Amino acid sequence: MKRKVLIVEDNINLSQMQKDWFVQAGYDAITAVDATKARSLIRKVHFDLILSDVRLPDGDGISLLEWLRKEKNNTPFIITTEYVSVPDVVRTIKLGAVDYLPKPVRKEHLLELTKDVFAPLVTVRKQEPMLLQRKSARMREILKYAEMVAPTDMSVLIYGASGTGKESIAQSIHQGSDRSNMLFLAVNCALLPKDLAPSLFFGHEKGSFTGADNNKAGYFDKAKGGTLFLDEIGTMSYEVQAMLLRVLQENTYMPVGSNREHIADVRIVAATNENIQQAIQEGRFREDLYHRLNEFEITVPSLAECTEDILPFAEFFRERYSKEFKKDTVGFTEEAKCKMLTYAWPGNVRELQNMVRRSVAISESPVLDCFGIGQSTGEIKSPEPDKAAKKELEKKRIINVIEECNGNISHASQILGISRTSIYKKIK
Repeated sequence: MKRKVLIVEDNINLSQMQKDWFVQAGYDAITAVDATKARSLIRKVHFDLILSDVRLPDGDGISLLEWLRKEKNNTPFIITTEYVSVPDVVRTIKLGAVDYLPKPVRKEHLLELTKDVFAPLVTVRKQEPMLLQRKSARMREILKYAEMVAPTDMSVLIYGASGTGKESIAQSIHQGSDRSNMLFLAVNCALLPKDLAPSLFFGHEKGSFTGADNNKAGYFDKAKGGTLFLDEIGTMSYEVQAMLLRVLQENTYMPVGSNREHIADVRIVAATNENIQQAIQEGRFREDLYHRLNEFEITVPSLAECTEDILPFAEFFRERYSKEFKKDTVGFTEEAKCKMLTYAWPGNVRELQNMVRRSVAISESPVLDCFGIGQSTGEIKSPEPDKAAKKELEKKRIINVIEECNGNISHASQILGISRTSIYKKIK
């Protein structure tokens, strides 16, 4: 069944053009010229995504989003506007908007963002992807720990900032275990809806609730005999934490609507960039669950702590994107290498990857410079500021980048080197 998209836009020509984009991309698109028509359609039709202009003949898109949330409707919502306002950006994100796009909206960007919205909650990895061999002493030590714990069935908790490669470590643990010939199932806990969590984790029986037309296996069934990777575990709601703890304690679970127990035969590996101890103190994370997950702890170092890996990573990504963009490149300028080695890389490997991709895409020379490195994020490593000063600097940097990007959160996340989810959390 095709995904349904509602376009709320009073510019008929623009509305039709955006509709054509979605239809060509395989979606079912419907248009509305004002908020009244949009609300009427939303009451009758289930939409998977809503794209709305801010200024409408009978109101505005942000008010439409507020109405939607009051109706307990969590349909993904994207705002577009010609008049960018940072307070509006903050307001829409607090209401749970996916993004805030300045006009003119590019087709490629909109469809890429839509693809991200519909990205699967879980990802199945049947074999280890091609990974670069890390050379730094810090990273070799971490990989040694992963190799040591892999043959056991201990639960592993992986700490590390966004973009440091926590999932790669989790995959290496799976590959080194006796479960390597079974599934590695990665679950993004940040996207896990609280109300659907029991069904998603444990499955359900036909007729157990409205819409349960068939029996459905949950993550524990799908990953049976393999590894269940719980990414961003620190964002999991307190209620879902209780469900997970019960399974880990009793090693059994029941699908929704069933009275038959299933054995939980999975290896749990979890990852987070949150300070779990602080979350426990603030009552956001269960201490008993933490101890169940943390039978073995691994902390992945930042890219700035692994300088020996920076240039090999840059070359690895240069070769990858040169093939993707059909560009003949041979390396980096000496100045570019110096910049890369002295830059702090707050977004870690993901930020380096984005920088190399941009550099390859726009380069007119076979020898690359570092396009966009340090934009609004600071150029080189400097003494660590105190905690309050660091928070204030981070706040100013995020606001400045959002303003520079005209409120485009996707673009801002690329420059900052952190995920949209992280930006939303920081703004809130």
